[in-house]
Amino acid sequence: MFDALSDKLNSVFKQLKGQGKLSEKNIADGLRAVRMALLEADVHYQVVKRLVADIKERALGQEVMGSLTPGQQVVKIVNESLTRLMGDTHEGLNLAGEKPVAVMLVGLQGSGKTTTAGKLAVLLRKEGKQPYLVPADIYRPAAIDQLKKVGGQLGVPVFDSTPEMNPVDICQQARVAAHKAGCDTLVLDTAGRLHIDEELMGELARIRTALKPTDILLVADAMTGQDAVNIAKSFDERLDIGGVVLSKMDGDARGGAALSIRSITGKPIKFIGVGEKLSDLEAFHPDRMASRILGMGDVLTMIEKAQEVVDEKQAAELEKKLRKNQFTLEDFRDQMRQIRKMGSLTDILGMIPGMGKVKQMKNLQVDEKELVHIEAIINSMTPMERRQHSIINGSRRKRIAAGSGTRVQDVNRLLKNYTQVMKMMKKINKGGMRGLGRGMLPF
Repeated sequence: MFDALSDKLNSVFKQLKGQGKLSEKNIADGLRAVRMALLEADVHYQVVKRLVADIKERALGQEVMGSLTPGQQVVKIVNESLTRLMGDTHEGLNLAGEKPVAVMLVGLQGSGKTTTAGKLAVLLRKEGKQPYLVPADIYRPAAIDQLKKVGGQLGVPVFDSTPEMNPVDICQQARVAAHKAGCDTLVLDTAGRLHIDEELMGELARIRTALKPTDILLVADAMTGQDAVNIAKSFDERLDIGGVVLSKMDGDARGGAALSIRSITGKPIKFIGVGEKLSDLEAFHPDRMASRILGMGDVLTMIEKAQEVVDEKQAAELEKKLRKNQFTLEDFRDQMRQIRKMGSLTDILGMIPGMGKVKQMKNLQVDEKELVHIEAIINSMTPMERRQHSIINGSRRKRIAAGSGTRVQDVNRLLKNYTQVMKMMKKINKGGMRGLGRGMLPF
């Protein structure tokens, strides 16, 4: 996400890098390019106008630090302005009220409400809540069955509604059922239309009046750009939404919706959908998003993802093995599984500061199938082979390749890469970073 915008902004900053100091002329030249980059990213024109004026005022004012280069000064100012534009800090769900509270999901048909309901249930459960899913969309074919299937996958209770029932009755009966089941949070998956109409809004208003949800979240497709902003405005005027979930941020989203919604509607983006898995829902942090847009990475989100999947005891044991040079192929496989739980490797690499600016990393797509092949090769080994790779001779390599559905060359490449990593780790353990440097330099 934001790749095109990031590239254009970074090219502007590079042009300023060689300047001796910031002047009205080079700021004007830079801001002209920033304005075009934002408009091409489908950011609302009023937001662009406001943002550019804010950057110009601060760049020409007293906020410029003498210790920074012109390029660094502008990056700092743009970063702070983008953060402020998107809301400064993360705003979570409002769950204050008599249990079970209700969180109502609204939006147009096809925006991803049903999937988001499941993703929200995963998030709530991580926070120690007991979610209860409510299929209240009686119009879209299979909408009820879809949510029941999602609930079954997650082991989350789902109200047994049918298409013949009234949506308001469904939600009211679901609250009683959730209370009996000991659940504390209702997630209401309401109906959508292909466009906003009176019938849809009337039904949503009746559900709102009957259930009095503590939070109403608009699920909007990030790929619709400024349309998502207009949709948010319309829903907010009728329902007074509490915030927005931007779905499909992992697709070809140019960034316009994320940068415009808060400024135009005054309502925060609370979550973003970053993939198809039910675990792919992230809290929206304006400061972290601004860093990603400027190619500065997102270390905090990466750390949070790691904390969710990494077992501290296993990590301590792994560190001991690495220090003693006892890191086996079995350990390598286990670590690879944990890293894959964090999400797409391409996305993880994008969170590392500076990676987006490395030429070799541009448009890099890590082939997840390759990781599946590596795991298959290691699984085809015997426990002894995984722990003592040196015993793997030619005949064993043929057997491992046949068992994993790969070629002998693939097995050879894995063993070669593993051996090189072990040699590198040995140098680190022996001589610290100096030892590593000697091993990596060609002289």
